[in-house]
Amino acid sequence: MKYARTLAALSTIALLSAMLAACNTVKGVGTDLQKGAEATSKAIDKATD
Repeated sequence: MKYARTLAALSTIALLSAMLAACNTVKGVGTDLQKGAEATSKAIDKATD
């Protein structure tokens, strides 16, 4: 039982750390997704012409 509590606590800490780190990169991810969508759209347009 003690092992399960320790694992749960460590998992929670890891998840919170990842969430805090992601806050700094959300803008960058949004930019990357937008560029990826534009590239995909161009590729589709080129393939259908």
